[in-house]
Amino acid sequence: MAKKKYYVVWKGRKPGIFTSWAECETQVKGFTGARFKSFPTKEEAEAAFIGGKSPSDSNIKSKTVKPELNEEVDWDSISVDVGCRGNPGIVEYKGVDTKTGEVLFAHDEIHIGTNNMGEFLAIVHGLAYLKEQGSSKTIYSDSMTAIKWVKQKQAKSTLERNEKTAYIWSLMDRAEKWLQTNSYKNKVTKWHTEKWGEIKADYGRK
Repeated sequence: MAKKKYYVVWKGRKPGIFTSWAECETQVKGFTGARFKSFPTKEEAEAAFIGGKSPSDSNIKSKTVKPELNEEVDWDSISVDVGCRGNPGIVEYKGVDTKTGEVLFAHDEIHIGTNNMGEFLAIVHGLAYLKEQGSSKTIYSDSMTAIKWVKQKQAKSTLERNEKTAYIWSLMDRAEKWLQTNSYKNKVTKWHTEKWGEIKADYGRK
């Protein structure tokens, strides 16, 4: 789990201390000359804000928002990811609110499977979840392979079907059937880790 940060905005639409990047970004994104910085503790953030030590000071590096880094993210979306110990290995997955990180759904550990199979199941679970909600929100995954399988409505995993893999294959077959018998308007797209950092559903096991 990512460590909590506190964001101080000295110059922005609304100066102050914020407890999430999303709140901070709202104040500084597109604001000319925005000045802000993150701190690991509330005490440090309050001291910096009250003391007026902005990023223009010599002991704090100046920092500005790079629009190209975040402007493409649809924050009103869900993100999915897999926790995999070994590949093949133990697999689990979850879907979270991209903006808040709140876990919306999850599947406990599956004895054996692959990373891409887990990503595929997570995306389909997300699609079914959003359909139940009547939502057209975007789904982010960092697996292009799984996204391709979803669009083709068929998973092309090379994992052998046997007694040990029977459970995950039963889930895969059910997911494929769901795709083949349901329609959806949700956009399923790649989370660009190189631009935006780890996907919000990341298990932090890298």
